[in-house]
Amino acid sequence: MNCETCQLKELVVEPLEIRDVLRCILHTIVFHRALGLVRPKDVDCELFDITYVQCGDAELERKIDEKINLFIGWVEKHPNKKSQVCLSFYEVRNKQATWMFSNKTERLYWEQWYINLHVVNTKTHGKSHNSKAPINPGDNALEESSSRRASLESALREVLFQIIKFVNEKKDHIPSVTNSEVISFPYEITTPSSSDSSFGWHTDVLKRMLQTGHPSMLS
Repeated sequence: MNCETCQLKELVVEPLEIRDVLRCILHTIVFHRALGLVRPKDVDCELFDITYVQCGDAELERKIDEKINLFIGWVEKHPNKKSQVCLSFYEVRNKQATWMFSNKTERLYWEQWYINLHVVNTKTHGKSHNSKAPINPGDNALEESSSRRASLESALREVLFQIIKFVNEKKDHIPSVTNSEVISFPYEITTPSSSDSSFGWHTDVLKRMLQTGHPSMLS
């Protein structure tokens, strides 16, 4: 089965922006790939002038928030690092039984989205290198923060357009829908674990993909 992948544009975010950014991106992807009977719900970002659509499913919202909390917990232990969150869609099929083994199931991944984030702390990001101290440091910091937030909002809009472009262009690989669930296909959200290093996690995922055909799911 052909597995399409989409590497989304990297976003530079501060810790307090992670939740809003990931909710916006993950719910946008899932909504466009739900393919079931959804109850669209418009949601306004808390930090940005952006509105996105959720599927209106409480269990889905809970699962997404749970994974976001895991990622935030990892970030707290690994500050100022680049990392990824991977959203995968797959089918579950039965493997043919052999004389030694009973029937087993396997996951066939047909689409994977990589959300690339560079998490930075305010104290270490965007420091002024001007030798002359500003007349009003408070105003200068506020202006810099406002400018950075506006740049992130613009970049987040670009990511949303990238998602929409991808889902409109990539359709042939999507399996046939065989149920009426809100989310027609199983999915998983993979985040770095507490034992992963900043650069080693991506390498570890690639190794697992080569060995098993897909990244392992965090329980």
